[in-house]
Amino acid sequence: MSETVTIQVLINQAPHELPANATLADAVQCVGISPPFAAAVNLQFVPKTQYVSHVLHANDHIELISPITGG
Repeated sequence: MSETVTIQVLINQAPHELPANATLADAVQCVGISPPFAAAVNLQFVPKTQYVSHVLHANDHIELISPITGG
């Protein structure tokens, strides 16, 4: 019997369960946020070009931040 290994992460302060070896791109897809937005993992900005290669770890804190327009 094969058991799927998962990790727990926080995305915008809400708990989520992702497969082990999930990337930042997987986390973005999980919450369904639409561009434009910026992403940070454990308070470190991650460029969009690195989303698919940035592997997440258990208990990572992910912030997906959309810009707010106005003055």
